[in-house]
Amino acid sequence: MKRKIVNAACRISKGSGEVLELGNIEVERDWGWAPEYIEAMWLMLQQENPEDFVIATGETNKLAYFVREAFVAVDLNWHDHVRTTETLFRPTDILTVKADPGKALRKLGWKARYKMKDVARKMVEEEMSVFEN
Repeated sequence: MKRKIVNAACRISKGSGEVLELGNIEVERDWGWAPEYIEAMWLMLQQENPEDFVIATGETNKLAYFVREAFVAVDLNWHDHVRTTETLFRPTDILTVKADPGKALRKLGWKARYKMKDVARKMVEEEMSVFEN
C-alpha cells in the first residue's frame, strides 16, 4: 500500500494527471522503515536464546495521514488527487493495529528512529531519484 501511494504521488507531481483511488483510509497502522527492522532482526539473531520481539515504531497513524505526508513531500494537497472508493474497502481489514516495541528496547537496545512522517518522506525521496535518473 505504501509503495502504491508513494509511486502515485510522485507520478502525479510529474504531471500524470491521474487520480489515486484507495479503500478505507481510516485504518491505522504502525508505519516503520524496513532497513531499521533489518537491524532489529540482526540484533535478535545475536541473542544467546531465541525470543519473540515486536519490531515497530510504537506510533500508530491513519492511512490518511501517510497519504497526506507522501503528497506533502511532493508539494501537493492530497485532497486534490486522491479518491476513496468503497469497492476497494477490505471487509476483513483490521481497523487499528498497535504495537509495543518496548521489549526490543529493553533487551536489544533497539528503537525505531524513523516514524511515519520520515518513512513517507524517505520513500518519496527514493522514488523521485528514480525519475531523475
